[in-house]
Amino acid sequence: MHRRPVVAPSPDLATAVRVRLFAALRERAGWAERLVPLAASPTSAADLWQRLALDDGSAAGAAGLPPTIRVAINQAFASADTPLRPGDEVAFLPPITGG
Repeated sequence: MHRRPVVAPSPDLATAVRVRLFAALRERAGWAERLVPLAASPTSAADLWQRLALDDGSAAGAAGLPPTIRVAINQAFASADTPLRPGDEVAFLPPITGG
């Protein structure tokens, strides 16, 4: 008899946030977007940054993110310590150069 492996259900937006990475952050992490389940306690973008180990060794600012990283929640710039809710989209944006 073959047993089917037990697979944990993937999170959905009712219990998770969508995390998006752009430019150099996407290249360094090796992914552009994923659903991340929220913890039971309040979670902020800074908490997610640390939980996903996105730091490259740069000096973290007061919120736990490097000061050059911008955060957008639901397509609006936000503070890194803004509490997240299920269904939110969180984007981490590196410094942009160009002219």
